[in-house]
Amino acid sequence: MTYEVDELAKTRRIMSIPKEEIKISPDFEYYDIQAGFLNQFEAKDYNDVKKIVNTSLVKKIEASDLKSNAQNRLISELSEFYILTNTKGWTLEYNQNLVSNFDKLKNLPSLKK
Repeated sequence: MTYEVDELAKTRRIMSIPKEEIKISPDFEYYDIQAGFLNQFEAKDYNDVKKIVNTSLVKKIEASDLKSNAQNRLISELSEFYILTNTKGWTLEYNQNLVSNFDKLKNLPSLKK
């Protein structure tokens, strides 16, 4: 999340809220594998297996609760940001709109699916 602080106006402005993303790490490719009697795999074989595993992982992640958990975590973090801002007597804005209560915070356009 990016934001800016306007100390004169006592306002915090949320500039952008990122979308959730899936990253599978490490992401590497095999180029030169020493084939031998016990190891008859080639680099292409390892890369094919890696691609199948990554595809399977992405499907399982999509079917899981990870994205909704990330959404709930974002709302939790934003609510802490909102509470901190209000505690200091400041105002919170997003897309040039005043966020005056928690319900407005939960219904920000970038949080809706």
